[in-house]
Amino acid sequence: MRIALVNPNWSFEGSIYFGCREPHLPLEYGYSKALLEAEGHEAAIIDGQLMNLSPLEIRDAVEAVAPDMTVITTAPSYLFWRCAPPELRIPQLMTQVLRECGGLLVIVGPHGSTTPIPTLEKTAADVVIMGECEEVLVQVANTPRHQWDRVPSIAFQTADGATTITGLPHASDLRRLPALAWDDSLIQRHAHHHHRFDAAPLGTGAEMETSRGCPYHCSFCAKDNFRNRYRKRPLDVILTELDGLLAQGVEYVYFIDEIFLPNPDLLAALIERRRAHPAFKFGVQTRIDLWEPALIDQLSAAGCVSVEVGIESITVEGRARLDKNCKLSTDELTDRLIHAKRAGIAFVQANLIDAQVDEAADIDAWRAHLQAHGVWANKPVPLFPYPGSPDYVKLWGIPDDQAWERAHHHYLTHYVEFSDIQEYHLLPLPALEMRPDYVD
Repeated sequence: MRIALVNPNWSFEGSIYFGCREPHLPLEYGYSKALLEAEGHEAAIIDGQLMNLSPLEIRDAVEAVAPDMTVITTAPSYLFWRCAPPELRIPQLMTQVLRECGGLLVIVGPHGSTTPIPTLEKTAADVVIMGECEEVLVQVANTPRHQWDRVPSIAFQTADGATTITGLPHASDLRRLPALAWDDSLIQRHAHHHHRFDAAPLGTGAEMETSRGCPYHCSFCAKDNFRNRYRKRPLDVILTELDGLLAQGVEYVYFIDEIFLPNPDLLAALIERRRAHPAFKFGVQTRIDLWEPALIDQLSAAGCVSVEVGIESITVEGRARLDKNCKLSTDELTDRLIHAKRAGIAFVQANLIDAQVDEAADIDAWRAHLQAHGVWANKPVPLFPYPGSPDYVKLWGIPDDQAWERAHHHYLTHYVEFSDIQEYHLLPLPALEMRPDYVD
């Protein structure tokens, strides 16, 4: 079977999306391609965002593959499955454009993982994969359509128009996911250094993951139906992939792990590679309460120049309300943030969420104190109750077919200030998802 793996050229007009707009390596497609090819299939990644392709150009690229099956994602790379655009406007456009040339249309991403039926209906796809997609894609490709009821973790319409859901969202076995190897031409186009602010890039950037999932269950995190259980990739696989990127001249790697936990063996290996490649640098997202000062020193020595830390609230009460399960006091967290900066990590960011219990004057004072020591702390951002998060369940129960509309309406009507990286003119979800007539 020939399979096209399509990452759309994303746009976010009117969207509440607050993730990075730059292209990132489609890691899920890299794994999927390798697993599909190991099963004897032909697979091609068509990255509309990285290649800056118009919908017509994406269609031309898909037609050149002449696929039996085309896969379309509903989030711009695995990095943003955790905070995807709520609307399905771009995937809708892609299914419309590719309907006549893409063969079977398969949707992957966080939307189908949490709300498979409306995702299937809105995109008019043939099948939706629930959860992490790599291994399930292989099963879909290996199974005739009339036997899809034997494939776990999918939603599809039967010949009589009934919708069938098989099992629960899938969690991939990270031991089966290989070290990724990207074409030189693709890496050379990847100029973006995600979440790096210390200096202008000298070389190309890339993304990797060393683990997937998180052992914590913060109330705001949309991970209940995908990337939930914490799993580590084998160290030798991580290092093989990293060594390949370094050989291609990559200067900066962002580890997209939901939570980059302290791992002495990995840190030691990164320090060793830094000796051989002094220009190598990386960024992570983590919890500072898990890092003792000595480990923070190792993180810096390994080449970390950017660390994004979820503090969420400056009070014990606020963190408890968000189920952070944090054992340190605010003063202790503050000391570790400042230590990270003093240890040589160029950019240290403390993230705050509007926990609705912290005093504005106290927040301003805390932010000013950190900034005086070179640590950046953002203004508290409004909390979007993502379907698939405990916060959504607390408000409305288990997500139903109107979950995204309900959460989106709540967000727009309960807040008057939003993140400074969001669009100024935010639109209601139904307006964003009106099926567009294609215009070149």
